[in-house]
Amino acid sequence: MNHPALWKNGEHVSREAAGVDVLAHALHYGTGVFEGIRCYDTGRGPAIFELAAHMRRFERGAQTLGMDIDIDELTNAIIETVARSGFNNAYIRPLAFYASGGLGLDTAPLSAEVAVGVMPWTSHLGEAAENKGIGMHVSSYRRNSHKSLPPLKLCGGYVNSILAKREASLAGYDEALFVDDDDWVCEATGENVFMVNNGRVTAVEHCDALPGITRSVVMQLTAAIARPVSLKELLSADEVFLTGTSAEVVPVSNINGHHYGSTPVTRELQHTYANLVRGRESASQGQVAMP
Repeated sequence: MNHPALWKNGEHVSREAAGVDVLAHALHYGTGVFEGIRCYDTGRGPAIFELAAHMRRFERGAQTLGMDIDIDELTNAIIETVARSGFNNAYIRPLAFYASGGLGLDTAPLSAEVAVGVMPWTSHLGEAAENKGIGMHVSSYRRNSHKSLPPLKLCGGYVNSILAKREASLAGYDEALFVDDDDWVCEATGENVFMVNNGRVTAVEHCDALPGITRSVVMQLTAAIARPVSLKELLSADEVFLTGTSAEVVPVSNINGHHYGSTPVTRELQHTYANLVRGRESASQGQVAMP
C-alpha cells in the first residue's frame, strides 16, 4: 500500500474525506504551521526520529499564529497514524491551519483544524542527491527577514522558498542558496548549510535561517562550531553540504558553476548519520519506537 495514511481533527480518514473548504483562511493567506518528520526502519522496528523536538517547534509556530493546539494529542495521533500506515520508512507531515471564521486578517474569530499525513518517504532533492551531490544557484531572492517573519515552519513563508527553487530549476540547478544583501550565507530553500575546511566542520549561522533539528544533531556529531559565513568563504571551502529532515546529509557538488572536489568528511558523516537514525549507533537517542 502506497496511499498516505491520514488523521484529521481526531479521526483517521480517507484522502477523499479529508477535504478542505475553498474559502479556508489558510488557502488564501498561508495561515498554517507544519513539520516534516521522519520514521526509520530500525532493528527494533519503525522509529520516529526526534519527534519531541519537532513538536516543540510546531508548538512555537502554532502559538505565533495564535492557535491553541493540544500537542500531546497531536503527538499521539502521529504515533498512531504511523503505526496504522504500515510503512517502515515514512515521511510524516503534521499540519495545523485556519479553516473557518472568515477571510479577514484578524485571527481571533478563526478556527483551526489539525491533520497528520504519513506517506512513503522520497527525498525532495531526488534519490541520487546523496550520492552525486547537488548543484546550487545563488538566488536573487532574499530569505524572509526574521524581523518580518519568524524562522519557523509557517506555511505562507514557504512561498519565498518556492520562488527561489523555481529560479534555480530554470537556471539548471538542483537547489537555491539564500544570501543576504551583504553576501552572508543564510540557508537553502529547505536545508541548513555547512562547510568543511581542513577536516573541521562549520555550521552556517544566520538570524534569518530556520533553526534546523537535523542541523542540531549534525553539530553534535561533528563538534561543529556555528558562526556567520560569507559567500566568498563558502566558495573557498574544501567541502559544502546541506542538512534537513528530508534531505538528511547531502553534499554540494557546485555553487554557480564553482565545483568542489572529493567530499570525504561529508561521506563519513552520511554514514554516521544513517547509522544513528536507523538505530545502529549507541547514541541513537531521540527515537520514538512504534507500538
